[in-house]
Amino acid sequence: MRDIVNGLLLQRDSILLAHRSQTRSNYPGTWSFPGGHVEGGETLEEALVRELNEEVGVQPTSWRQLDSFIYNSGEANFHFFAVDHWQGQLANLGDEHSELRWVNLGVAHELPKLTFPIYADIFAALLQN
Repeated sequence: MRDIVNGLLLQRDSILLAHRSQTRSNYPGTWSFPGGHVEGGETLEEALVRELNEEVGVQPTSWRQLDSFIYNSGEANFHFFAVDHWQGQLANLGDEHSELRWVNLGVAHELPKLTFPIYADIFAALLQN
C-alpha cells in the first residue's frame, strides 16, 4: 500500500486548497491539499516537511496528525496533518497545481470537484476544534 501525506494548512477559519493541474494523471482538475507520496526510508513527518517545501515553499513548524483515509480497499493510505504554523512565503511551485486558494472552512465543502467526498468530514471536524 502506498502512503501519501497531505498538509492541511490552516489560518484562522480558512484552509489552503490546491487545484490539481489538468495534466495530472491522478484526479486532474480537482481540489485537494498539498502533499504527496512518502519515499522509501522516510517517516510520514519527513515526507510532510519535504512535500510542503517542494509544492508550496513552506517549512511546517507545528502540526498534528488527523485520521487517515484508506482509498480503494488498500490501494493507498492518505495521512492528513493539520498544519497551523510554518516558515516561508506560500507560493505555487512546480506544475502540480494550477491554483492555491484560501477557503473558509464553513464553505469549503461546497467547492465543485473535491478530490474525495471525505474532505467534507475533515472540514467539519476542523471547524469543531
